Amino acid sequence: VQLQASGGGLVQAGGSLRLSCAASGRTGSIYYKGWFRQAPGKERELVSAISGSGAITYYADSVKGRFTISRDNVKNTVYLQMDSLKPEDSAVYYCAASPRLRLGMQQNDYDYWGQGTLVTVSS
Repeated sequence: VQLQASGGGLVQAGGSLRLSCAASGRTGSIYYKGWFRQAPGKERELVSAISGSGAITYYADSVKGRFTISRDNVKNTVYLQMDSLKPEDSAVYYCAASPRLRLGMQQNDYDYWGQGTLVTVSS
């Protein structure tokens, strides 16, 4: 499975960005998909995740009400709509995928990773 992330960039505080992550290869093995982020000097953290059907979603407290995760299983793509962005949202964002049927909160719960995409929010 290969994951290709895109959509990062520079935006002013209060603005919006939409990240996309397209999967290819043996996508039938993927169930949960998630977005992690890592800011300089900080650990990589789970921002949001979504189950295979889209029925179950998870959001970190810091992004609840501002970020929305969704997936299109026909296109094998997961999206992260980020609204009301804050400078503290600045980080490299990574998409990840897991074959497990339970929500994973840790990096080692995800077997497949995309390259990072940089999000910079200016104040």
